[in-house]
Amino acid sequence: MTPDEFARACADRMWSQDTATQHLDMKLEDVRAGHSTMAMTVTKAMTNGHGICHGGYIFTLADSAFAFACNTYNQVTVAQHCDITFLAPAHLGDRLTATASEKSRTGRSGLYDVTVANQNGTVIAEFRGNSRTTKGTILPE
Repeated sequence: MTPDEFARACADRMWSQDTATQHLDMKLEDVRAGHSTMAMTVTKAMTNGHGICHGGYIFTLADSAFAFACNTYNQVTVAQHCDITFLAPAHLGDRLTATASEKSRTGRSGLYDVTVANQNGTVIAEFRGNSRTTKGTILPE
């Protein structure tokens, strides 16, 4: 199995158990070793009192892309620290895409950048996540 096929197998297993991501109707559009792309459409339930997408939903999309990217090596990996910078508002009906890329992976620690953009390519947010591997594997050994 190639590294990208292995990454897909890990993602398929994670997806089957990820009720939060499924509940928000996110779509895993691409996954490769150390990378993932997820998308979500902003619904009325996701808008706040200003009529724009609540930042928590944007964070959740970015965090989910981060999770799928850092779990492509069959090691259970969780977020150790994350931060996000919101750059532009997202609106009702916008299709948001989060693209996660591995920047570093050494020992049990990883560093991932996630860019969230709308359907026009406007960058909505930049997210950085630090990951930490724990005990266990995603796929049965």
